[in-house]
Amino acid sequence: MSMETLPSSTLDIPKRGMPVTIITGFLGSGKTTLLNEILANKQDLKVAVLVNEFGDINIDAQLLISTEEDMVELSNGCICCTINEGLVDAVYRVLEREEQVDYMVIETTGVADPLPIILTFLGTELRDLTRLDSIITLVDAETFTPEHFESEAALKQITYGDVVILNKTDLASSEKVEELERYIKTVKPSARILQTQQAKVPLPLILDVNLTPVQQYQTTEEHRYSPHLQTDGFVSVPFKSYSPFDLDKFEKFLTEEIPAEVFRAKGILWFNNSEMRHIFQLSGPRYDIQLEEWPSSPLNQIVFIGRHLDPNKIRQQLNNCLVLQPSKLAQAMGLKSF
Repeated sequence: MSMETLPSSTLDIPKRGMPVTIITGFLGSGKTTLLNEILANKQDLKVAVLVNEFGDINIDAQLLISTEEDMVELSNGCICCTINEGLVDAVYRVLEREEQVDYMVIETTGVADPLPIILTFLGTELRDLTRLDSIITLVDAETFTPEHFESEAALKQITYGDVVILNKTDLASSEKVEELERYIKTVKPSARILQTQQAKVPLPLILDVNLTPVQQYQTTEEHRYSPHLQTDGFVSVPFKSYSPFDLDKFEKFLTEEIPAEVFRAKGILWFNNSEMRHIFQLSGPRYDIQLEEWPSSPLNQIVFIGRHLDPNKIRQQLNNCLVLQPSKLAQAMGLKSF
């Protein structure tokens, strides 16, 4: 007599090599929000997250066990590792750990063609050590259009997406969401399409789903790399200052002067009339600022990402927003400060 078992809502990962999920999506679509959602709801899995930087990942200080230059270890079993030395090296750092990791999640940059990353797992020795499970593509339902910033990368992200998450559906009309679904199905008919707000999705719908059609990828050397950054005209403009911004001047820059070609910006801001640290995020027409205590000496660090930007103009605009401290003013004038 057999007993029928109901489908489990938990994640029971079979041991066929470490499963790998690649998260892609255009600038500001919600990739990091989804990563934080995975870390918060991973149940008993030990998850390794590979990112380009730790800054956006919400790492609770109480969970922190240890930190190295390129790796953060958490008491809940997760680790975060940056891809500073290259993807293959980062994967090996995880695989070589004494304590086994159950699952690996990789976040690409917002202007990345995911194909080179896919081929790294299918066309190198990693194919014998890992199992590519799915490519998840996040789409900002409010701002995305078929001509999304004229970006080849944005189109390829959908082309290679096994699961397409229409995020921020609360900010778009139902007609816009339906139109997007129809468009995505013309680009990738086989994609599993999910609708979310703030990237909240049940993890069994996106992890260990075994959706990547591995046999369809041709791992030829000429397709291993993509010149999307050059062809799409993307520019990243970093800015750093040990002087604070004037709040009114920065707000004017943000609302009246910022180039329309800026699609994404993020950073840590210091204002002259505030003792708080301001965590700044800009995505398309929207921006958000969260306040917290400074863990160290204040400074301004911000990066702008967009197409065909003039870095010198943006830096000059930001310099015009600064309030020079007395010592900095003296230094700028070539005087000694007392």
